[in-house]
Amino acid sequence: QLQFVESGGGLVQPGGSLRLSCSVSRFSSEYYVLGWFRQAAGKEREGVSCISSTGGILYADSVKGRFTISRDNAKNTVYLQMNSLKPDDTAVYYCAGGSHFGLLKSLYNYWGQGTQVTVSS
Repeated sequence: QLQFVESGGGLVQPGGSLRLSCSVSRFSSEYYVLGWFRQAAGKEREGVSCISSTGGILYADSVKGRFTISRDNAKNTVYLQMNSLKPDDTAVYYCAGGSHFGLLKSLYNYWGQGTQVTVSS
């Protein structure tokens, strides 16, 4: 059973930065793509960014230019560097693994438990 464990969430002021990490328990070809999703209170879970094992990257329009996704295949870890954070970025952030490239949650079979990110002054 693959396990995805997120870390790095917290409370940050508007304009600040956070770096999320997601560690996967073992390598598997079942997660060719690693992604970050978020779910704000009362809203649907939405795709934020994803990265393939060969380095292909997608970002949601709402985070382009502010967030950067990266992946360390040797450590089975994916990161999300979040800069210039806004109150609208407040959400529970989830990492996910799947075998198809894209930001639709239906493409992902494995999910972490989530980490809370709160942007507030």
